[in-house]
Amino acid sequence: MTAQKGRDLLLKIEDAVTSDFVTVAGLRSHTLSFNSETVDITHQDSAGAWRELLAGAGLKTANIRGSGIFRDAAADSQIRSDFFGDVIRAWQVIIPGFGTVEGPFQITALEYGGEHDRELTFDLALESAGELTFAVV
Repeated sequence: MTAQKGRDLLLKIEDAVTSDFVTVAGLRSHTLSFNSETVDITHQDSAGAWRELLAGAGLKTANIRGSGIFRDAAADSQIRSDFFGDVIRAWQVIIPGFGTVEGPFQITALEYGGEHDRELTFDLALESAGELTFAVV
């Protein structure tokens, strides 16, 4: 994969009415993290006292963090409504030159901020809430 522009990573949410995915905001910074917990099965007879792990047994999670500005009032309203309603909705993360990650996420943090001579910004955190799929570009 060659170098990519950070601004090309897109975060989209499933529209509640049409089921189409729409870009929710103009994100200026964003991070997608995948995590996998391990299950330690080390015992007294483990070779050389090295830790042993059970393959495929750990819990997988993903989280998304981003900050930026909302595209419009509708996007702001959708995010705010989903946060306060504890809604789990399908999201897409499009990673240029790599692929698309899609699946259910819940908004776990929503922050608004701004300086007196600047635009209103937001910070958003999402946590995976089910199985995710990955489609290669």
